[in-house]
Amino acid sequence: MKLAATASCAELIELLKSKHGDLMFHQSGGCCDGSSPMCYPLGEFKTGAQDV
Repeated sequence: MKLAATASCAELIELLKSKHGDLMFHQSGGCCDGSSPMCYPLGEFKTGAQDV
């Protein structure tokens, strides 16, 4: 998967990484979580069998 980020977004990601370590982004494909991507410290979000 290839992603693109604006310069300000990349700067924010680097700031978050400096405070929290490696990150994981999750975007729900379900009906109830909405479609906003969520950001977690690596290992804090448990993926399920159907997550990619």
